[in-house]
Amino acid sequence: MQDWHYCAAVHVVIMGCGRVGSTLARSLEDRNHTVSVIDSNPDAFRRLGPSFNGTKVTGYGFDQAVLTEAGIQRGDAFAAVSSGDNSNIIAARVARETFGIDHVVARIYDPGRAEVYQRLGITTVATVKWTADQVLRRLLPAGAEPDFRDPSGTIRVDQVPAPEGWVGRRSVTFQEQSSSRIAWIDRLGEGTLPTRETVLQEGDVLHLVMREKDATGVYDVLKKGPAAE
Repeated sequence: MQDWHYCAAVHVVIMGCGRVGSTLARSLEDRNHTVSVIDSNPDAFRRLGPSFNGTKVTGYGFDQAVLTEAGIQRGDAFAAVSSGDNSNIIAARVARETFGIDHVVARIYDPGRAEVYQRLGITTVATVKWTADQVLRRLLPAGAEPDFRDPSGTIRVDQVPAPEGWVGRRSVTFQEQSSSRIAWIDRLGEGTLPTRETVLQEGDVLHLVMREKDATGVYDVLKKGPAAE
């Protein structure tokens, strides 16, 4: 599997030059990747700004000729982020099935359909559901809604402030007693990977990975503090 963090420059084709597509295109260019943007409305390319150096193609992203003009044959990834669910899914499937692009993402407004296509191997972002989930996480107490849940619903990631009862105790002790894993710790504005010697500090924010079925038990351990060793 390609390591995106350390990879050399890649070529990404984006269908849709709205706010999401144009922001994505500029962000990719800022990271020294090459970008082609497809939109049926040529006026939409104004959102890219005068500094954009990529390719602008007027047309529909599910049209093979248009994709070819955008350089899909040398593409490493494809993002379908137009305002239409059907267009995004069709374009994503063409990119994946016809041109063999492995890294394909489709923006979907209908969360039910998004889950279906996720199971078919097309990574989807359900816009409305994602926004609602983000709001919920900020309204409800810690643990009520996870930061992330895998498509199968088996694994979740939660962001939790280190409880007072665990401050001064080793992170490995918490992991052993809670049957969860600390993926990383936000400490003084920086991300830290815990080791066996890491001691939890006041102000730490823990990013916990756990099984969904174990979540209640994990939060019980958080609340009660460490058991006698």
